[in-house]
Amino acid sequence: MRSMFRQFNSIFIVLVVSLTQCSTPPSDKTSSTEKTEPLDVAKIEAALGLKGTEKNGEYKVTVPQNDLNVVVDSFRIIPPMGLGSWAAFTAAPEGAMVMGDIIVTETDLKPVQEEVIRQGLTVTAIHNHFVRDKPHVMYMHIGGMGTAEQLAQGVKAVLDKVKEVRGGNPADGNKDEVQNTLDTQRLDNILGSKGEMARGVYKHTIGRPDVDLKDHNAAVSSFLGFNTWAAWQGTPDRAAVAGDFAMLENEVGPVIKALIENGIEVVAVHNHMVHEEPRIFFLHYWGVGPAEKLAQGLKAALDQTAKEKSQAAAVIAGVYPDVAEVICVSR
Repeated sequence: MRSMFRQFNSIFIVLVVSLTQCSTPPSDKTSSTEKTEPLDVAKIEAALGLKGTEKNGEYKVTVPQNDLNVVVDSFRIIPPMGLGSWAAFTAAPEGAMVMGDIIVTETDLKPVQEEVIRQGLTVTAIHNHFVRDKPHVMYMHIGGMGTAEQLAQGVKAVLDKVKEVRGGNPADGNKDEVQNTLDTQRLDNILGSKGEMARGVYKHTIGRPDVDLKDHNAAVSSFLGFNTWAAWQGTPDRAAVAGDFAMLENEVGPVIKALIENGIEVVAVHNHMVHEEPRIFFLHYWGVGPAEKLAQGLKAALDQTAKEKSQAAAVIAGVYPDVAEVICVSR
């Protein structure tokens, strides 16, 4: 009996330790021991020549690729569906960090990646987001460390190279909308997330507050691209959904299995970063069919993420509800 009691207590201690944060999500900021200066947004905007969005001390610019007439399975892929280049800046111990995703055609790829290197930035990934897309587009992830102004100047040079190769500003193309008669409230209820509508595309963005992600000792937030998302268009009977899952390594297999078993096509599995801790994989998917069925399939896959801490919390709450409450309140 004493042996069983000691074993149970050992399990309990492991579960308590695993709950490093119970109800409060990890901060998107670096620790107090890592001194950082706030971003100088005015200098970033001046260097870029673009207006962006500021959130929690981070800054992001987006360039919609309105000039690309991309179609997948008869559905038009417009910027809110995942056709926008972006760069996000955050304060870091070394000054600032930038992460971005630059959309390129096969013609753009070589000159644009050469410009990335010329500007002292790093190419961290090149991959597809779609299959059967016409014309074919690729996504080039970039990163860099330095002063915010230097990084912004580098990003501007990369964006200018895209303009040069294509012979115009991608943002100046037609700002088309797509058809959307979906029951968005029903989608919200199934996924447990509130979406936003833009140009006929309804998009859910779901962060990973359960993971304290760092890159070069700088926090990587949902705003910087560490999130799972789903973008919808179409009708209740024939909808299209495209998106991205952000996964810990032990979540990759279960998420892929859940998507495929629910008729959703996995089109890419890859990295976005190279120095992140813990290791994160990203998965792109594409689904066409009844909207409610697709949403249920996505929910099955979502349920395969963020399981470890929630399971530990459930065990403790079931066995020692008073202790679980104390742990949650004290953090």
